[in-house]
Amino acid sequence: MSTSRRDFLKYFAMSAAMAAASGTGLTTLAHAADNKPEKWVKGVCRYCGTGCGVLVGVRDGKAVAIQGDPNNHNAGLLCLKGSLLIPVLNSKERVTQPMLRRQKGGKLEPVSWDEALDLMAAKFRHSIDTYGPNSVAWYGSGQCLTEESYVANKIFKGGFGTNNVDGNPRLCMASAVGGYVTTFGKDEPMGTYADMDQATCFFIIGSNTSEAHPVLFRRLARRKQVEPGVKIIVADPRRTNTSRIADMHIAFRPGTDLAFMHSMAWVIINEELDSPRFWQRYVTFMDAEGKPSDFEGYKAFLENYRPEKVAEICRVPVEQIYGAARAFAESSATMSLWCMGINQRVQGVFANNLIHNLHLLTGQICRPGATSFSLTGQPNACGGVRDGGALSHLLPAGRAIPNPKHRAEMEKLWGLPEGRIAPEPGYHTVALFEALGRGDVKCMIICETNPAHTLPNLNKVHKAMSNPESFIVCIEAFPDAVTLEYADLVLAPAFWCERDGVYGCGERRYSLIEKAVEPPAQCRPTVNTLVEFAKRAGVDPKLVNFNNAEDVWNEWRMVSKGTTYDFSGMTRARLRKESGLIWPCPSEDHPGTFLRYVRGQDPFVPADHPDRFFFYGKPDGKAVIWMRPAKGAAEEPDADYPLYLTSMRVIDHWHTATMTGKVPELQKANPSAFVEINEEDAANSGIKHGDNVILETRRDAMELPARVSDVCRPGLVAVPFFDPKKLVNKLFLDATDPASREPEYKICAARIRKA
Repeated sequence: MSTSRRDFLKYFAMSAAMAAASGTGLTTLAHAADNKPEKWVKGVCRYCGTGCGVLVGVRDGKAVAIQGDPNNHNAGLLCLKGSLLIPVLNSKERVTQPMLRRQKGGKLEPVSWDEALDLMAAKFRHSIDTYGPNSVAWYGSGQCLTEESYVANKIFKGGFGTNNVDGNPRLCMASAVGGYVTTFGKDEPMGTYADMDQATCFFIIGSNTSEAHPVLFRRLARRKQVEPGVKIIVADPRRTNTSRIADMHIAFRPGTDLAFMHSMAWVIINEELDSPRFWQRYVTFMDAEGKPSDFEGYKAFLENYRPEKVAEICRVPVEQIYGAARAFAESSATMSLWCMGINQRVQGVFANNLIHNLHLLTGQICRPGATSFSLTGQPNACGGVRDGGALSHLLPAGRAIPNPKHRAEMEKLWGLPEGRIAPEPGYHTVALFEALGRGDVKCMIICETNPAHTLPNLNKVHKAMSNPESFIVCIEAFPDAVTLEYADLVLAPAFWCERDGVYGCGERRYSLIEKAVEPPAQCRPTVNTLVEFAKRAGVDPKLVNFNNAEDVWNEWRMVSKGTTYDFSGMTRARLRKESGLIWPCPSEDHPGTFLRYVRGQDPFVPADHPDRFFFYGKPDGKAVIWMRPAKGAAEEPDADYPLYLTSMRVIDHWHTATMTGKVPELQKANPSAFVEINEEDAANSGIKHGDNVILETRRDAMELPARVSDVCRPGLVAVPFFDPKKLVNKLFLDATDPASREPEYKICAARIRKA
């Protein structure tokens, strides 16, 4: 890590904490033009899943400034990336018209919208008629508007009759979904960001919150500043900026966190720090196969995870296991936060379950400040994809493809004949691109995502995307996205606040992005593009009878009505007036729900229910403590590849840098990829800071500059994935969690040598 970047990150951490004391923000107004805005238009930040409210300043029809919305949960604050969104919006590096590659290997050439849509419709129609509906697919994004994902989902599952609808949330949040559903019966957290202001202990595991979710990190730091007695435990093999404000940093060996959490549970039970009053009434116990068990069975299961044994496995001091368990259980309110370090694993669902286990065992749940809270990576992964059911096994509002009742409900709501929605889930992401390579999938739409950069084992993916029989359509705003190299047709979308629509962030908050400026002349809102495509491809026009995004929203609200995701009370008018609303919100006078599963708070817990808590997603109303075994990664280090390799984030860039790369201030801070290596490992290999090294796995090798520091624990190296010139995801394997089908980006075996 360079000195300047190290100093910058330290300054950022300190300023976040000092901001808490002073009441000032990370930033409140950024990139303002000399001309003062004539008006401010409400919206949502285009980056992470925090979902910060923004106000876009407009003058003479052009966006000239941005500031945080003081009435939204971020209280007017924005991080560095969010504060520099205006240069991205105004960038001249845009896809401004449809482009067609008339033959494989040729160049993309401008075409009219009519030619583009006619060709696209003809290709998809021919494929469906010749090879069946499962020969076509949609690969979407947690960056699409809710309305866009809903229309695509309806076209493919209802209109074409295929469940080949997936997207990049499969790569980041599918394991979190699996964890919530298997433990509570329903997806999404029970609490909100406001719990950060009440928690007295934070258990942060598998999340570099400071760089991935800076505004939430500021809120956490403020809590520590205001209440110095608040405990912060960070469990992460890297010594990140997040860990620098922790009371305890637990740098366990990669892949041993499940054993660590089981060992915490052993301490909690054996020191009688659990809450029998809670778990006896609200919890059931299940073994690894899903068979009923009981507390004694769970206690016996944990005997395999005694702290002294687990400390050796994790290679951490045994005192840290005892200390973390005691702090977690003895706190008046413990909040767990996690992200990709937990989710992107072949045991991702199990790891999620174990976090929930700790909360259920101690009763640290469904109270202000006491909650298990999964952080989200994209601005609309929750609202548009998870809630909207835009994955291959889901249907809208918590419904599932394999459930015949759910399929029948959606067929009725969509006006489809009985049996129209196929009963088998479609391809999940990794399998989808394998099917593309085999030729089983012929035509695919990729919308607002960059899979040729982000998927694991990229050489395999690139070969699949080069299949000469395929027809790939990309709806993409930025011409430097690597995926466009494999596109046959590129459509030009309106970007961010050039059209209106809803984003749903990680706390179940839906907020409206109002249209602030006009898009370039040939760029169209994706909702309109999809509707027109569907009609030309032979979909019943009544199925896509939408004139604009508001029409879509009004239908989607009604689809949610009566479900436990009900947000039918969130009219467009209310969203224009409010700075976001939190579901469930079943009526226009409902204020939104800040605590799920709690009598008097959650509208789906009857007011006369005999219990205070009711986990209505489960038939018996009880959450589940799971006895999930701690197993190894899909690929562990060995004599040939002795190091662990993991992926990481940097604060300056987001995902594949198609946006942040347009901002000179951010690009200059971190212009290219690197490999982070521990000082001890570097010395053993004769590597010095700044040396070029060869990082190699069983899939590929890559030359990168070395950043030598104490950030990684010995035996671990880490790489960021933002750089399009260094596609580091070529190095990672594509093994997936057997339940969530989320890939294991966080662990594989590697070796390193001086170039």
